[in-house]
Formats: sequence, structure tokens, C-alpha cells
Amino acid sequence: MALTSRQETKQETGKEFVFTRGDFERVRGLIYKRAGISLADSKQEMVYSRLARRLRATGIASFANYLDDLESNRRPDEWESFVNALTTNLTSFFREAHHFPLLAEHALKARRQQGTPLTVWCSAASTGEEPYSIAMTLCEAFNTLTPPVNIIATDIDTNVLATASAGVYPRERVEKLEADRLRRFFLKGKGAQEGLVRVRPELRQLVTFRQLNLLSDDWQVRGPFDVIFCRNVMIYFDKATQRKILGRFVPLMKPDGLLFAGHSENFLYVSDALRLRGKTVYELG
Repeated sequence: MALTSRQETKQETGKEFVFTRGDFERVRGLIYKRAGISLADSKQEMVYSRLARRLRATGIASFANYLDDLESNRRPDEWESFVNALTTNLTSFFREAHHFPLLAEHALKARRQQGTPLTVWCSAASTGEEPYSIAMTLCEAFNTLTPPVNIIATDIDTNVLATASAGVYPRERVEKLEADRLRRFFLKGKGAQEGLVRVRPELRQLVTFRQLNLLSDDWQVRGPFDVIFCRNVMIYFDKATQRKILGRFVPLMKPDGLLFAGHSENFLYVSDALRLRGKTVYELG
């Protein structure tokens, strides 16, 4: 019996599903349009691995059919899972530690000058380690678990936001934190929760988590902000998308506000509205 080209490809690769170059190009187009993410050629295996789970979960037999359903909107609820599957969420507590002393210094200065609560937007919250690191820094700066701050933390991925909102982590995720931070900001799990830690309620109450797509026309966040964190997310966007997003950040920043970027991101070649303040830290030009 003759085999179709897709069956032959499946036999040759030994994979559960056929995944052609054409399928990959369709995925690239869809995730770019939906989330602004530019997938490199090297991401083809990653895309297969992550989306194969969605084919199993939905019972769809091929990538071609799965992508047909997305494009025709026959499964509108699947868009969220599609984006979640392709979103990278690498994070840790106090990642890029050099940012946090500057945050504390800026917060105290802004409080003295303004006399109003500090406003912070963490625009790529992932599983919560970054916004909780911001909250811990500000608690330490003001020496209270109820500092005068409002922190908005957003992400496109609803799965990681659920983890962030719960504030529960495996013990190994916090093992590099100083002992006094662990005691002050986390509760140890006991019994069935052994091996887990939970962020203290006072810290969780400082952060409001929301789903937000940076490509959306309506961000549903209202500035002006003293500080915006947008770290290690712009690297997934092309220059045109970066320029568009930075252009929308600028009017949301207070005149002396700060924008924190990731270690491999350089915004100077994207926007002339910003100037470098410190290592991957920007202020209005």
C-alpha cells in the first residue's frame, strides 16, 4: 500500500506527529500575530515538543488540522493554550541582582519628593519571582511589610499567572535567598506541604496580578509609573514590535521614572526617547 507524504515523513522521523517545515512556518506566523513573538529557525524542535502536548490534549491527529482549527477559530478557547505553550518563562528570585539596590534607592527618593505611594509595573511577571522580588526589596527599603507601594504584575500566560498568584514554590526555588529573607517573607510547608514554601500574605497583598498581552490595543493599566520592569521579554520581539511597545511605555512613565531591561537587551537602538541610566536601566531622554 502506498504511503502519503505525511505518513512517510512520520515513519522517517519516528515522531508521534508529522511536523513539516510548512507547519512550523504557520506556527511562526500565528504566534507573531497573536503575541509578537519571533521564533528563530532553531526553535522548530521546541515548537514540536510543546504543541504535541496540545494535540494529545485536544485529540487532534495532526498539526495541520490543529492549525486549521486555530486559523478558522473553530476552537477559540485553544488560543490561550497555544500562546501559553509557546511562551518561555525562565525566571528566578532576584535575577539580575544589580537592579534591586537601584530600585530601593529610587523608591525612597520618589517617596520623599512625591509623598505618594510608589507605582510599579512588572510587565512580564511569569511565575511571580520577579514581582515578589520587587515587593521584598521595597519592604526592606521602607522597613515594613506594608510599604507605600502599588505593584501591578502582568503576563500573557495565564498558567504562570495562576502560579504567581498562589505564591507557592518548591523549597529549592528559594534556597539561594538569604536566611533572613526566607524567615521574613516565606512560610514553610508542613505535612502534605513539606518541601514547599508560600509567600507571606502581606507580600502577596502588595502585588496585583493580571493577564495582559503587550500587543493588545488596550493594556488596561494606568500610569504614570515610577518604575516599569520589562526584562528578558523584548528579546522575543523583532525591532518593529520593540519600537511599538517602548513607544507605549514612554507616556506611562513619570518624568523621573525608570525602565528596567534584561541583561541582553539594548533599547538605545530602538527608541530615542530613552537614555541609559545604569546597567540595563533607562530613564526618559
